[in-house]
Amino acid sequence: MSQKLSELIDLLKGHRVYIQTHNFPDPDAIASAYGLQVLLGKFKIKTVICHHGNIERAMTANMVSEFQIDMTADSELKYMTSEDYIITVDSQKGNANILDLIGNEVAVIDHHPVFCVVDDYKYRDIRMVGSCSTIIADYYRQYKIDMPSSVATALLYGIKCDTRDFTRGVTQLDVDIYSYLFPKADNRLIRHFQSGEIEYHELNAFVDSMRNIEVYDGVAFAFLNFYCTDAFIATISDFILNVDVVNFSVVYTRRNDGFKFSVRSEIEELNAGQIVSDALKEVGSGGGHKSMAGGYASESKILDISIDYNKVIQNLFLNIIDKIPHRGYKPKEEAEDVEVKVEKID
Repeated sequence: MSQKLSELIDLLKGHRVYIQTHNFPDPDAIASAYGLQVLLGKFKIKTVICHHGNIERAMTANMVSEFQIDMTADSELKYMTSEDYIITVDSQKGNANILDLIGNEVAVIDHHPVFCVVDDYKYRDIRMVGSCSTIIADYYRQYKIDMPSSVATALLYGIKCDTRDFTRGVTQLDVDIYSYLFPKADNRLIRHFQSGEIEYHELNAFVDSMRNIEVYDGVAFAFLNFYCTDAFIATISDFILNVDVVNFSVVYTRRNDGFKFSVRSEIEELNAGQIVSDALKEVGSGGGHKSMAGGYASESKILDISIDYNKVIQNLFLNIIDKIPHRGYKPKEEAEDVEVKVEKID
């Protein structure tokens, strides 16, 4: 559901305003925040972009540096008060992937399904499109607002990243916005950003993550038994879908007191967001789109079930998936394990 941009402008006037992304922001979150910041600036509304966690990927850091986007970590927010207004972009308060700051979250602009119902937003624009950048770009298009090339380039890059080059979650609005942004954007820069999707120092970790994938009836599980960023987990989850026997991937790694998940689906009947929400509801939380989702589970709650946490996690997901008839379906007890082996890089 969406509201008019004029309502957001009227709401924000006279307040100190922050634009908050989800933790460890990705290109879509950063592009959306940047595009919104420039747009609001045209209405004399100054904003600060803030986030929790690092800018994890070289390609994302290059984008921030290239466009001189001022990203402020939550630890540096010395003057935020409960009277200040926050707009959350590419996330919604109450989700596990966004830190609850002291400010007042008055507005949300997002493209994810609602899993945590919040009724006290004063402005809400949540649309089921391929990326949050699409929504921000649509503001410029609808209201005929002049868009700098840097904003067009960032937004187009954000759309391409979240839709995996227009291969997942794409709607007609995403396509229309692509046509709108393409002549305004610097596509040479976009190609430069995309060239750094996998970083050189990650190659051995990438191979290690492929070494012991377990596959049950098209559902792949991969535990990354080393420290890795949220973005790297998502990259692995995307990559595993390229294996010919895989159509649903669950990739997870340890965090301080739990497990972080990235889930992907290429089967219409297997809604990744709903499945991760249902699978983790007793041990954590999760949500997202039909084709891509994430979640978090408490280590203590997992270990309360069994010390074999890998089997616990597999069963949590398979118990949900086995109840959903889908392409290539057969009951879990008939499924054969598939071992995927990759030679180690020296």
